[in-house]
Amino acid sequence: MLELTMTEHPLIPLLVEALRELPDVHADVERRALSGEHPDRGPDAEVDLHVAGKSLTMLVEAKKTVYPRDVRQVIWQIRDASRAWSSSHAGDVVSLIAAESISPGAKELLRSEGVGYYDTGGSLYLPAPGIYLYIDKPPPKALVKSIRTLFSGRRAQVLHALLVQHQAWFGVTELAQLAQVSPATTSQVLTELERFDWLTSKGQGPSKQRKLREPAALLDAWAKQVKLDRAPALRRYYVPATKPDALATRVAEALEGRGVDYAISHEAAAQRLAPFLSSVSQVRLRLLPGQAAESALADLDARTVTEGANLAVIETKSAGELLFRERQEGLWLASPIQIYLDLLRGEGRSKEMAEHFRKERIGF
Repeated sequence: MLELTMTEHPLIPLLVEALRELPDVHADVERRALSGEHPDRGPDAEVDLHVAGKSLTMLVEAKKTVYPRDVRQVIWQIRDASRAWSSSHAGDVVSLIAAESISPGAKELLRSEGVGYYDTGGSLYLPAPGIYLYIDKPPPKALVKSIRTLFSGRRAQVLHALLVQHQAWFGVTELAQLAQVSPATTSQVLTELERFDWLTSKGQGPSKQRKLREPAALLDAWAKQVKLDRAPALRRYYVPATKPDALATRVAEALEGRGVDYAISHEAAAQRLAPFLSSVSQVRLRLLPGQAAESALADLDARTVTEGANLAVIETKSAGELLFRERQEGLWLASPIQIYLDLLRGEGRSKEMAEHFRKERIGF
């Protein structure tokens, strides 16, 4: 571990060691103070950097986490330090932000502004006169876990509500009621979304309202997470003596006859809202499990199979997974957002259908 005089921030030694591991790169922490009469305004470290015979000074600002919302302020701070350094020193200088985790959106913004970064996942970006270093590694585990949590369970219900009503302004209580979660959970989700700079707000305190400013960015992030997650387990059945185009109606009648809440999704739902395939041979739906559901399946003479299924059931963990379903032609269909995300998990041409469906039905 390096002995630091400017700062004891643990990220600085990690950054320096990461640089030293690269071919023909030498890095050392400068031992003198930077910030003069304003020590609280200076960067956290000054690193002497030598890359393939090229020398320059790297000013490092250390942060715990960096999200898009943080980038503007951090860039202002580090560029102010760079100007202060250049006014009293000769030679080239480059700015870099070191953080435990930096969100993908924040990394993109930093690259567009020509500001370097390093995170504990091993990602490194350093643009400088005559030097260009770029290493892209998976995000640190802490950030991955944080993002996965945001797109699962009750928190996902808040995201779902915002996307379905993406043009509306919401207070915390109103949004919590719509998403069927607690105000505390809703407030936590909104705080996270503000970090990603996906919300706009108005008002203060209890009367503060928020609106989704970047619905496409939020849906893109959710789609990316869906592709990484394990697909929910399916119970596969064969319902005899039923033509494909009549299967959805027959299944719906059986479920509704037993009072079972359900929502048809995947291709069978997408085809009704934005036709894409010539035919759909399987119905996939979500339903609340229980004796009533089992009785409805028995009414259909549905037989458990491993191949040749024409009905697939996703058992929901809560009624929240059926939020925002829509009544269409006598059937309960999942919300367009849910249909799109489910299609991304499908096989065959479902991913093509997902993009068609998003363009034609969702629109962002």
